[in-house]
Amino acid sequence: MKTNEGKLDRSVRIIAGLIFIGLAANNTIGVWGYIGVVPLLTGAIGLCPLYSLLGINSCPVRRR
Repeated sequence: MKTNEGKLDRSVRIIAGLIFIGLAANNTIGVWGYIGVVPLLTGAIGLCPLYSLLGINSCPVRRR
């Protein structure tokens, strides 16, 4: 599988996911905060299925 997320995109997803999960664990925003698992996982693996469907790629172009 090819990655379709750049470093900044992945970092933002991981941080946002951890924040949502932390807020849900503290019962600040309720169980809906566990939706933060999705950006956390997509940021960790570097592949976003929605990006694939829409043809979006935030990875920098590799030069040879």
